[in-house]
Amino acid sequence: MVIEAELLADEVGLANISLAALAERLGVKVPSLYKHVDGLPALHRLVEVRAKSEIADVLARATVGRSRDDALDALAFAYRDWARRHPGRYEATVTAPSADDPSSMEASGRAVGVMFDALAGYGLTGDDAIDATRSFRAAIHGFIALEAVGGFGMPRDVDLTFRRLVAALRLSLGEWSRVSA
Repeated sequence: MVIEAELLADEVGLANISLAALAERLGVKVPSLYKHVDGLPALHRLVEVRAKSEIADVLARATVGRSRDDALDALAFAYRDWARRHPGRYEATVTAPSADDPSSMEASGRAVGVMFDALAGYGLTGDDAIDATRSFRAAIHGFIALEAVGGFGMPRDVDLTFRRLVAALRLSLGEWSRVSA
């Protein structure tokens, strides 16, 4: 059921999933779904946790054995590629986990941990790693979000622009310690 919900989210967007649409897709009646999930918010949570876990795995595989610029490049390109292929699931990954949801905290922590590991090659730890991770996510997410809604209308190769964004991130992370808070 959750796998079908993930596929549906990728097709119509996480916010547009309904229990009725999922039930129709599964060939069951809506009340049958309540044997497996306690309503739409619970279904969204299941999709969120699985999506966060999946992106953590994707990012970890992309960065294993890499460091510094190679790790950052792999991280950025894997992040964008996964988000483009799974837009509904990606939407489920962008919010911070609720402190009272251990499964979401664990999955989010793994994804952030991969980012921290990649940034460690730039000597970033502690608060610097937090700030750099937030900046990285904001830049990559902004690009992904604009690209998803057709926000890049100028006649220029979007992939080239993304490569330049990642190159700019590499440069800024290399100088991160010189930027005062």
